[in-house]
Amino acid sequence: MKRHEAREKALQTLFQLEGTELTMAEAIEHVMNGENDNFYTLLVEGTYSNMADIDDKLKGHLENWSLERLPKIERTILRMAVFELAYMEDAPSRVIMNEAIELSKTFGDEKSSRFVNGVLSKFTDELEN
Repeated sequence: MKRHEAREKALQTLFQLEGTELTMAEAIEHVMNGENDNFYTLLVEGTYSNMADIDDKLKGHLENWSLERLPKIERTILRMAVFELAYMEDAPSRVIMNEAIELSKTFGDEKSSRFVNGVLSKFTDELEN
């Protein structure tokens, strides 16, 4: 599975986990249908298990927004991207940002990609300094 597809499936899994009573195993099975991918698993488990820290990191980069007010899809995309940027070092930040922007174009509304780009730009600027 290519990384873009793994990110799409991870997004779908994490989206299902928020606000439902599904277990991680149920959400993974629903999205993956028995298929296995290491990058996908790392994204889902890493984002989910570090969500409190990721949310703290995100809150400092949201202007005039609270994390709770964000649309669920944008919040999920941002969490996943921040996990990759802050916890993984195997992809350049530009690639991660571009992937998040593409996901927001596919799954969000017409304003999602600009919003995601703005938040992640601030976050990556802080990480690089």
